Amino acid sequence: MRFDIARSGSGLVYEIRNIVNVANRLKQSGVEVVWENIGDPIQKGEKIPDWMKDVLADLLRDDATYGYSPTKGIDETREFLANMVNRRGKTQITPDNILFFNGLGDAIARAYGAIRVDARIIMPEPTYSTHLLAEVLHASFPPNTYRMNPYCDWSPDLNELERKVKSHRSIVGILVINPDNPTGYVYPEDALRRIVEIARTYDLFLIFDETYQNIVYNGKKTVPLSDIIGDVPGISMKGISKEFPWPGSRCGWMEFYNADKDETFARYCDAILTQKMSEVCSTTLPQLAIPRVMNHPEFQPYLKERLNHYEKLSNIAYGILKDLPYIMVNRTCGAFYMTVVFNEAVLNNKQTLPIKQEDVRTFIEGLTAEPIEQDKRFVYYLLGATGICVIPLTSFFTDLPGFRMTLLDRDEDKFEHVVRTIAEKIVEYVESAR
Repeated sequence: MRFDIARSGSGLVYEIRNIVNVANRLKQSGVEVVWENIGDPIQKGEKIPDWMKDVLADLLRDDATYGYSPTKGIDETREFLANMVNRRGKTQITPDNILFFNGLGDAIARAYGAIRVDARIIMPEPTYSTHLLAEVLHASFPPNTYRMNPYCDWSPDLNELERKVKSHRSIVGILVINPDNPTGYVYPEDALRRIVEIARTYDLFLIFDETYQNIVYNGKKTVPLSDIIGDVPGISMKGISKEFPWPGSRCGWMEFYNADKDETFARYCDAILTQKMSEVCSTTLPQLAIPRVMNHPEFQPYLKERLNHYEKLSNIAYGILKDLPYIMVNRTCGAFYMTVVFNEAVLNNKQTLPIKQEDVRTFIEGLTAEPIEQDKRFVYYLLGATGICVIPLTSFFTDLPGFRMTLLDRDEDKFEHVVRTIAEKIVEYVESAR
């Protein structure tokens, strides 16, 4: 090429997928990998029930399933979703306030891409990688954040949030992920209402990622944005990848609230829609399936069984890890992740785990020879020594060293073995340099 055509990157890596390259290299050496890196229930053994497959099979017999959908989404599906919001009676929307995307990754990219480069979204720290990357790519600067406190069940520092939006005029919106990824924190209603009030006071809009809205357990309760937003402009992001679960459908949507009450926010919503028009529409089949699956008499019992399973695994993991030295862990109550934090000054660059296979050991030692984050170093050694693939916490834009694992394995005995192995290797790794 006559000159370099690639746009310079952000320097950030999507570690949830990047670590797969490392794990696949180990698989070539015969290592059996235990995938704890990504929230894919299907990969971890979730069996889609026959009734749900029957719904899809019936749709595939309809020729309309194979055509384009309207740009905003299937009319009957958007009407169904709008009615779900309106039945709660707190906020009223129309089908025109709903816009479908090819997964929430697509929605997130469009939402941040439609914002002026000098306007910023403040987000939780740690934060989900897709939001982080979208914000950095749109603005070419690290994000503004408000901290989630691991020593207080991962609750957000709302005083810090208010101080920052007050002093940084470039902040135009607040991101909330509820339930949270990666921490599994479930926002209580009073915290959510205070965030809405902060947005109202400082004339901001809200982005609520509610992917896991109906995956809450261990006695916790929360409310959707539609219940509390009042007259504040906002967007709720939802999808079916985790709830059905059908991650391969790549089907998500935005619900726009109060665009009619703020001209600036209305222009922003129109900019997102204009971007969407350039790709015509989103996939038709999963949109058609949404009302049929959610209205099916087996859907709620099926979802309840899954929640009971996540709750059981949450408590198994918490019971094993809560009193372990060198780390701090909270009981997960929403989504299906558990985040472990290493205590301050516990990790260093001399710690290792024994790896019996020579070529695997050489590979891991090569990866850790250069300066890398201390938790990433632990994750690589854990992968090489045990085949267990977790995600370093620092890849979620935080200085807190740790890792995220999933609560998805359908085999409880296998899951308990994996957690006990992790616990054993944490102690072994930390004490290896003593």
